[in-house]
Amino acid sequence: MIEATDLWRRYGTGSDGYMAVRGIDLAVPAGRVFALLGTNGAGKTSTLELLEGLAPPTKGSIRLFGGQDPYRQRRATRRRMGIMLQQGGFSRDLTITETLRMWSACTTNPRPIDEALSMVGLGHRAAVTVKNLSGGERRRLDLALTTLSRPELIFLDEPTTGMDPEGRHDTWKIIKELNQQGATVVVTTHYLEEAEQLADRLAIMHQGRIAATGTVGSIVAAHPSTLSFRLPQGVPAHQLPAAETLHATAVDDSGSRVQLHTQDLQVTTFQLLSWANAQRIRLDEFNARSASLEEAFLHIARASETEPQL
Repeated sequence: MIEATDLWRRYGTGSDGYMAVRGIDLAVPAGRVFALLGTNGAGKTSTLELLEGLAPPTKGSIRLFGGQDPYRQRRATRRRMGIMLQQGGFSRDLTITETLRMWSACTTNPRPIDEALSMVGLGHRAAVTVKNLSGGERRRLDLALTTLSRPELIFLDEPTTGMDPEGRHDTWKIIKELNQQGATVVVTTHYLEEAEQLADRLAIMHQGRIAATGTVGSIVAAHPSTLSFRLPQGVPAHQLPAAETLHATAVDDSGSRVQLHTQDLQVTTFQLLSWANAQRIRLDEFNARSASLEEAFLHIARASETEPQL
């Protein structure tokens, strides 16, 4: 559905120019939900605008739907896409129904307005003017307009910003249903839980590059798991077996509180508990957990890279 090769995007020229996207490759098969994550200024919105055909790349190529250029063949690709920007531009004095009716008149084969309203949970607010909507309700209206034409490819840029937890979960359900109906979805989000809930695959951008890509599980697996516990009074941390024995990559000792970092959670847990049992030592506040997407994201965000020149 999407294939981007060696994609670059530069703003400005000469010494005042800035390279926002630095040679990334992306492939999104049809029927998937793909999440694009990144630190602030990482280049994800710039990348999305290129994929949507809103701007040409400085360098590289993009092909949608098996071979169409979204910028040069915009008329052919646009009718097959739904695009939800970070912020929608609505007429404040129109009602929700009037807004949908106006958009519907500009849309090829639109779904019925009542269906669009019902899908995003705004049927009971149909007569309310846009200026009286909450931030979360405006995002729902955005989603209704984005999906009005039953698009094959949907771009969602921060779709749940401003929503309360219930609205966020309802929106996730809508996105999953759209995907089950055959739509390919590309979503950017700052909510890591959102990416975990929705995405088949994801990419994390940092300083204009793809720093990690894969399933949530494969990205998390590249980072160490953690065991934490409190030793009994009078048992110093140096009495623990050596890190090599525990198959731990690092041991953090903060008084009686100890953390072990390991790439093999099962083996390290077994070795540690076997030692504690043999020594008749109780490990209080014991916790063993795999790495999280948040930890992987923060590790990438804190990494320093040398920025190349184009």
